Amino acid sequence: QVQLVESGGGLAQVGGSLRLSCVASGLRFSNFAMGWFRQAPGKEREFIATIDWGGVNTRYANSVKGRATISRDNDKATVDLQMNSLQPEDTAVYYCAANRYGSTEIADEYHYWGQGTQVTVSS
Repeated sequence: QVQLVESGGGLAQVGGSLRLSCVASGLRFSNFAMGWFRQAPGKEREFIATIDWGGVNTRYANSVKGRATISRDNDKATVDLQMNSLQPEDTAVYYCAANRYGSTEIADEYHYWGQGTQVTVSS
């Protein structure tokens, strides 16, 4: 079975940094584009970043552009999200997701999802 497991969340100060990681199993990882999404309390799921099959092309939401970096290691079947200059509005559950057909910003187009990892940013 396919499994995506996020880790690296926790409590960070305003202006601090976190590195989230997601490890995939049960799929041919290099055949899937990957994405990161987040959902804050009372908010809709929000696109954060996506990366193509080979890690060449990336795309970011305007809300995190310049502060976030998505990367992948196909040998380890992992995708990471480095977030810097954290702000209170970054507080959310962060999810990684896999898409068989390409890197998109649309959550409904992703096929597999992790359980999420909580990020809390506070001063």
